[in-house]
Amino acid sequence: MAYRRRILTDPHPILRKVAKKVTALELRMPLTQQLIDDMLETMYAAPGIGLAAPQVGVSKRIFVADVADEEGQRKPYVFVNPVITELQGEETATEGCLSLPGILGDVTRAQSCVVTGWDRHGRKVRVEASGLLARCFQHEADHLDGILITDKATNIREAVAVTSDSAGARSAPTDVSI
Repeated sequence: MAYRRRILTDPHPILRKVAKKVTALELRMPLTQQLIDDMLETMYAAPGIGLAAPQVGVSKRIFVADVADEEGQRKPYVFVNPVITELQGEETATEGCLSLPGILGDVTRAQSCVVTGWDRHGRKVRVEASGLLARCFQHEADHLDGILITDKATNIREAVAVTSDSAGARSAPTDVSI
């Protein structure tokens, strides 16, 4: 499956810039709506669980995410001009990034958070998130501020490929590229 948009990789300079806020008028424009559709398609094709506009070369404060819940149900999220508040708890987990292919690192983030902003239609949204969803939201919000996981991670290393032993048992990292 081809990507709808090319995902930029480090050291592309746009990945290090603070993205610009989206105006209500910009959000209503067909080009912005197409960007959101393209971002979702690109994220799924990558495959990833989140993608920020700067990762596809657009310095705007938009990110998309889709993380399966405990029952395996998926729901795509679109945040425009997101703000993360009510950070609670702390946990360290391994993260990857679509803009840093083949690289993993251990990143400490809040265990739960609240994200507010607009949806793709300009309606105010508020989502309480925990676990992997909260981690994903924080990771994507970092992209909007020009921050990559290599700025926060410890134990930065190359990702290990999936392997099989002679009995056919597979082992692989349980890490997810965000």
